[in-house]
Amino acid sequence: MSSQYSVVIPAYNAATTIAEAIDSVLTQTIPPSEIIVVDDGSTDDTAAIASLIPGPIQVMRRSNGGPGDATTAGILVATSPLLATLDSDDLWLPRKIERQMEFLAANPGITAAFTLAELFKRSSEPLGSARVQPIWSRTTMLIDMAAALSVGAVIDPPGGRGDMVDWLARCGEMGYQLGMLEEVHARRRIRPGSLSYGRDLQRDAGYLHVVRLALERKRQRAVGSARGASE
Repeated sequence: MSSQYSVVIPAYNAATTIAEAIDSVLTQTIPPSEIIVVDDGSTDDTAAIASLIPGPIQVMRRSNGGPGDATTAGILVATSPLLATLDSDDLWLPRKIERQMEFLAANPGITAAFTLAELFKRSSEPLGSARVQPIWSRTTMLIDMAAALSVGAVIDPPGGRGDMVDWLARCGEMGYQLGMLEEVHARRRIRPGSLSYGRDLQRDAGYLHVVRLALERKRQRAVGSARGASE
């Protein structure tokens, strides 16, 4: 397995967190080939801060389209055999990529690896002091690049939540196996305004939307199978 990987970080008004997020990538025991920060129409200094950090960092500036659209834009210019993604307010622990590569090498039938993450509110909180949960999302994903490209665009649903839920569902529908490494290798920031902060009926509408999309795809597959059987 190749040890070369690209990292895509969609970022919107992340001036207070983007440097820390990038640093957590740069300090991996297996360093990235490239880090692509997609500034999604920020009105703060997100892009300027990312551009000043030394390292293999490319900053893309674009009009605001949502985290899924920004993730897609980054994936399309990434060049490595493996793809990792990270939300701009979250962090990786130093051995994340190393352990995920080991996990994928030991489980050749698995296309994408995810990890547990610790939820935190402030960077000053000591590691191990907060709740831990499995995170099937952008922040913990390491996936084969060819598979990621074959799944297609990350679509932003209404409300801005559920983009990765929909994308990972499509991964599974295409037959790709997703695996969870039962180790903590990321920290997920919980703060007002973040996608993971509490319940919001308007923003949570995205989850209902992606469920409807999944059911519609299932219906279409059933219709296609029935037609195939009758021919």
